[in-house]
Amino acid sequence: MSKLRLDKFLADMGVGTRQEVKLLIRKGQVTVDGATVKVPEQKVDPEEAQVMVNGSSISYVKMEYWMLHKPAGVISATEDRRERTVLDLLNNAARKDLFPVGRLDKDTEGLLLITNDGALSHRLLSPKSHVPKVYEAVIDGKVTEEDRKAFGEGLDIGDDKPTLPAKLVILDITEKEPGIFESRIRITICEGRFHQIKRMFEQVGKKVVYLKRLSMGNLELDPKLQKGSARPLTEEEKAALGI
Repeated sequence: MSKLRLDKFLADMGVGTRQEVKLLIRKGQVTVDGATVKVPEQKVDPEEAQVMVNGSSISYVKMEYWMLHKPAGVISATEDRRERTVLDLLNNAARKDLFPVGRLDKDTEGLLLITNDGALSHRLLSPKSHVPKVYEAVIDGKVTEEDRKAFGEGLDIGDDKPTLPAKLVILDITEKEPGIFESRIRITICEGRFHQIKRMFEQVGKKVVYLKRLSMGNLELDPKLQKGSARPLTEEEKAALGI
């Protein structure tokens, strides 16, 4: 990894803004390999240098990859003045430039990848990639074999093009009251259109009442990860994503 300016090193690690860390450096509050440095422009090796701010060691992390079990009620954004965001759920992240890969609706739960790896995000989200995403949902109504076939052929949900074929699996149908049904399904889509699954079911006259993402590409939600919790990806999970 190439050397970085000391002020960029510290700003990347969330010590402060570029102006704030420059002030820290000029005040002599930063050491590199035991020596006080007062020049913000000084280059340091992020992998080898021992950088400390007021006696606290700062390690450089180039890329971070987090698996979040998103709960309902939290928005998939980096910041918001009124709503709680998915980044507010990360307590131990090193970097301040993290973002969610794609979006889950506010009321949707499940797997969300959070990173600062723009290339990976593009690869997973590019319409040309057709990365499969698997969801489980509860549907108000009785999902039928005709629905399954329609999803498999693609649906007109009001966009320029019909949806790509989606795999719909009917897991369970419950008659809650005489003539009132609720269905539990699993669906695999290879796109990420706005409210896509909800709109697909609306097109066949039904309503999604609960939605949870289980996987995205080769990354599967850890069943042991509690809602609202996040953890770094394992080396095996990174390898499955090709990173």
